[in-house]
Amino acid sequence: MPVKNRFAELLPDITAIRRDLHEHPEILFETHRTAKVVADHLTAIGCEEVVTGIGRTGVVGVIKGKTDTKGRVIGLRADMDALPILEATGLPYASKTPGAMHACGHDGHTAMLMGAAQYLAETRNFDGTVVVIFQPAEEGGAGGKEMCDDGMMDRWNIDEVYGMHNWPGMPLGTFGIRTGAFFAATDQFEITVEGKGGHAAKPQETIDSTLIASHVVVALQSIASRNADPTDQVVVSVTSIESSSKAFNVIAQRVMLKGTVRTMSKDMRALAETRLKALAEGTASAFGAKADVNYIKGYPVMVNSPEQTEFAADVARSVSGDCTEAPLVMGGEDFAFMLEERPGAYILVGNGDGASVHHPEYNFNDDVIPAGCSWWAEIVEKRMPAA
Repeated sequence: MPVKNRFAELLPDITAIRRDLHEHPEILFETHRTAKVVADHLTAIGCEEVVTGIGRTGVVGVIKGKTDTKGRVIGLRADMDALPILEATGLPYASKTPGAMHACGHDGHTAMLMGAAQYLAETRNFDGTVVVIFQPAEEGGAGGKEMCDDGMMDRWNIDEVYGMHNWPGMPLGTFGIRTGAFFAATDQFEITVEGKGGHAAKPQETIDSTLIASHVVVALQSIASRNADPTDQVVVSVTSIESSSKAFNVIAQRVMLKGTVRTMSKDMRALAETRLKALAEGTASAFGAKADVNYIKGYPVMVNSPEQTEFAADVARSVSGDCTEAPLVMGGEDFAFMLEERPGAYILVGNGDGASVHHPEYNFNDDVIPAGCSWWAEIVEKRMPAA
């Protein structure tokens, strides 16, 4: 694999950083130790500027090239947070924090960007400025949005932004990417069906909220099967049903449904929300009950910009010799907020065989580090070649 030789030399050090972060996972915005490790490293390697507290616990480092004739600025982003999962790997560097685990490889992303930053600070072989972005709370906390809301893009005049995620099941060190919509918008909903409770032996005296909620569950599947254009993806999943009664002989007064809506376009996202509310309220009304819908907007669709995607794929091929077209991913990714503010691209790097992300036996493959670091470094050196 034609990766930069410097990253082969740095591999033991970057691996040590990664495993240290893995041992000390932190969730959402509680990435205080991780942020300090990152900030101390960026300071030690000679970044011109290191700023903490962006997006609560995010860290930003600034590295200037040998020259700056065009005033270009590229942002490189890695996520830092872990998941509330009990680790089951049995590794010697397994999590020391019960109930928290780097089960998505954000420890690897952070370590790889730290390694790339070290190389770029050593060589400065580019014309312009690099802003390395270390983000908290990707796993449901919208840390990317918070960093953008803190004015990060304008403060450092970022022109383009690039991100990366490891991908189990893809051959080690290979890459995959796609233009346009890539990761789904991820919304949540709560539907409370209010009927009339009573004795299970006298259903005629009740308005059975459990029966009505069951009809709502079935009705919601018509959004994908009958409302959506079959070429425009939408997934509606009811994932929880909670009754106000736990007794065998009581028809519940109230039932709550919870779930997610995942879409790949703004139009479909709006349609799904409208139809979900109409179906829930209309179905409940038909039975003489009431449905209260709480629709919670999550991450938007993550959309790769065409020009930057083509460039990112070319860089990936130069690093590994292979960059395939990645599949659509119905999971969410809050790098979407950064791509709404600036053109850029998000790429997958193969983690090899092993447990999938968000699994208690998942482990980031340290052998992918040289490829990931090389891609980030090449993004900078090829997009902003030295004058």
